[in-house]
Amino acid sequence: MAVAASTGSMPLARVPQTRSLSAVRVWIYTLAALVVLMVAVGGATRLTGSGLSITEWRPVTGAIPPLTEQAWLVEFEKYRQISQYELVNKGMTLSEFKFIYGWEWGHRQLGRLLGLVFFLPLVWFWARGAIQGRLALTLLGIGALGGLQGAIGWIMVASGLEPGMTAVAPIKLALHLTVASIILACLVWVAAGLKDRSDAGPEARAGYAPRILVGLILFQIALGGLVAGSKAGLTYNTWPLMDGAFIPPASALFSVSPWIENFVDNVVLVQLNHRLVAYAIVAFALWHAWTLRRTAPGSKAASRATAMAGLTLGQMVLGIVTLLLVVPLWAGLAHQVFAMAVLAMAVVHARVSAA
Repeated sequence: MAVAASTGSMPLARVPQTRSLSAVRVWIYTLAALVVLMVAVGGATRLTGSGLSITEWRPVTGAIPPLTEQAWLVEFEKYRQISQYELVNKGMTLSEFKFIYGWEWGHRQLGRLLGLVFFLPLVWFWARGAIQGRLALTLLGIGALGGLQGAIGWIMVASGLEPGMTAVAPIKLALHLTVASIILACLVWVAAGLKDRSDAGPEARAGYAPRILVGLILFQIALGGLVAGSKAGLTYNTWPLMDGAFIPPASALFSVSPWIENFVDNVVLVQLNHRLVAYAIVAFALWHAWTLRRTAPGSKAASRATAMAGLTLGQMVLGIVTLLLVVPLWAGLAHQVFAMAVLAMAVVHARVSAA
């Protein structure tokens, strides 16, 4: 749509709606990128064992790190009171503590930055009428979910500060990662829906398959959180067999009592579930791509479905490599971040197909 040059000095509320929504879309995609960065830094925090280095939740004053040697010694002394130090890191130097503290502080600082990047532009766009009605309510809901995520993060950390604990509870880590993924999915869904596709032509019917694929990927990310929390990736580092069997015996899969806890605490069942759901996702994505290429050859939906099949297959291969290498830092991070990319692409596919 053509816009006269003089509109550069006009209030945003009077700029054509397409331009306003374009700016909102860029802002929301920026938020989505920051969420992915948060997940990446959170993954590094977990893989370096840094998540319990800050033993207090100070949403405001915690933004300032220790600035003097005395302040560092105070923080270090707090860490030395918890079980992780006594049972895992006893004898750690102050320099080593500063390293793990830096990862956790960086993760929390990114959370604060994300809150500012969400709230300040939201107020600015809303005041100028670029955001209103259903879109405003949706964004407020996402913001509330972000606030809840901060609380979940502290509840997760607090679980690792309990006497005898040397890491956070796997189920709480999985919840923290899953909520982050849901926030990412919501942001991408909203942003993808704001793009003007009036000239793109009709979309091929994709049915409910794209949304099912999004659901499966979110479920797999939750299972990945359980794998990470229980350190299940450090065991059974062979593929496609686990200790010589494709599916270990029931005596190994359900050795924990009560049986329901095996789905969270038994590394054998936790890893097997993650493997089986990966196979299911790849099979479903391949079937979805084959179906669209057969019923709507040459369509954009078929191209997106084919790309999704490739992405899910690539993510599975990356997961296998990570397992075989016994989860080095680079591979663990790549696997986690690529999962976010796969989720984002699946959400775009589902959103556009539903348009």
